[in-house]
Amino acid sequence: MDEVAGAIADPVRRRILEMLRDGRLSAGQIAEQFAISRPAVSRHLRVLRESGLVRDELVGRQRLYALDSGRLGELLAWLSQFARPSGWEHRFDALETEVYRTRRERRPNTSRPNTNSSEENTA
Repeated sequence: MDEVAGAIADPVRRRILEMLRDGRLSAGQIAEQFAISRPAVSRHLRVLRESGLVRDELVGRQRLYALDSGRLGELLAWLSQFARPSGWEHRFDALETEVYRTRRERRPNTSRPNTNSSEENTA
């Protein structure tokens, strides 16, 4: 998790990950998007590759890079403990609580016998 967090700490690497979200790109296509040298972009790609966030594949003479988001799972799980539920999540939780409470209140009381057999059960 520390390696992944370190890799995404740099804004250039985060931008590269965003670019790769849409599909594979060559190192040249990635480098064109930055005002830094190609060797600097190569170093960023190496960090992403070593952290497991990016995988590369040699296709002919071109090296293509692709996002491998699997390593983000552990970091996402850790970060989620700090996220407060959104408004909708909070409302759904409240709705679920209300549904269970209502069901519990509507359950027939089996401890006392039903003295009026003509009484209808309605939901």
